[in-house]
Amino acid sequence: QVQLVESGGGLVQAGGSLRLSCAASRGTFSGYAMGWFRQAPGKEREFVATISWSGTTTYYRDSVKGRFTISRDNAENAAYLQMNSLTPEDTAVYYCAATRRYVTATYSGAYDYWGQGTQVTVSS
Repeated sequence: QVQLVESGGGLVQAGGSLRLSCAASRGTFSGYAMGWFRQAPGKEREFVATISWSGTTTYYRDSVKGRFTISRDNAENAAYLQMNSLTPEDTAVYYCAATRRYVTATYSGAYDYWGQGTQVTVSS
């Protein structure tokens, strides 16, 4: 079992950048695919990005392609989401998630472990 903790959220102006981190407070990321999801007020949780255990396979939702980059450091038991060119539409609580059942996954039901979330607010 793994426990996840996100950090790095905050308030940023449109066009700015943030780097979210996801760390294992208990357990390791060994063998886990990682994902980032987000949930804006009044909306359903949506997929943002996923990365395989090896780091060689990544997928992104269309609206963040070219702006967000998912990465991981298995030696540090950490995953990251670099977010550039942020817009107010990116405002949401961002969650990291982990699964061993899939190489990568773009839907929330595929993930078994979730962090508590970190707030990202982008002002116009």
